[in-house]
Amino acid sequence: MAVAGEVLRRSLPENVDISDGSGSGELHVLAVDDSLVDRKVIERLLKISSCKVTAVESGTRALQYLGLDGEKSSVGFDGLKVNLIMTDYSMPGMTGYELLKKIKESSAFREVPVVIMSSENIVTRIDRCLEEGAEEFIVKPVKLSDVKRLTNFVMKGEGKESGGAKRISQKRKFKDDISPLSSPSPSPSLSPSSHLSSPVSDNLLPAEQQCSSLSWPSSSLECSLKRPRLHNTD
Repeated sequence: MAVAGEVLRRSLPENVDISDGSGSGELHVLAVDDSLVDRKVIERLLKISSCKVTAVESGTRALQYLGLDGEKSSVGFDGLKVNLIMTDYSMPGMTGYELLKKIKESSAFREVPVVIMSSENIVTRIDRCLEEGAEEFIVKPVKLSDVKRLTNFVMKGEGKESGGAKRISQKRKFKDDISPLSSPSPSPSLSPSSHLSSPVSDNLLPAEQQCSSLSWPSSSLECSLKRPRLHNTD
């Protein structure tokens, strides 16, 4: 493996960074971003999470590294193991979505989880990436908690068994998070006769209203609770 690593380093372009971890069982993450600052941030977060990182600046470089560009001069070689691919969405030349499609069309890397990152929160873009097979869509800035969640997910080996269900769950959760709060439903209106169902409200009504609320015909029965009329005695 040491010899293969040395050959790989000699073949890589100058702007491809490889960070080796100390342990033999660490995850190998391919990070793709045209922003140098964002690449360094992601690389730093992955190092904190004890990952081996290969950082490239474009989708084309990523395909060359994976050996998926169809060129004999590609860096990729038999036995290359990548556990996770994190790519920015908006990149010149090839977008993260186009890179995702290329990876998912590959028989060698189609099972590798791909995470899309973007500084723009666009629902149609998120839907398209998740439906194409992205494991998750992260809105920048990427946080350490995001990286730890992803690495724990890959370490548990859940990608192959529940990737589809997880993608649907992530999409639904994201839609719930960004949807505007629904207006509170109006309180149910009281029916005209609703006060009859409550003995307490009946007792609080004036005598005239209690009588008028009864359903008997006014011609057949007069209410005995009406106040007596005052007559002039003069």
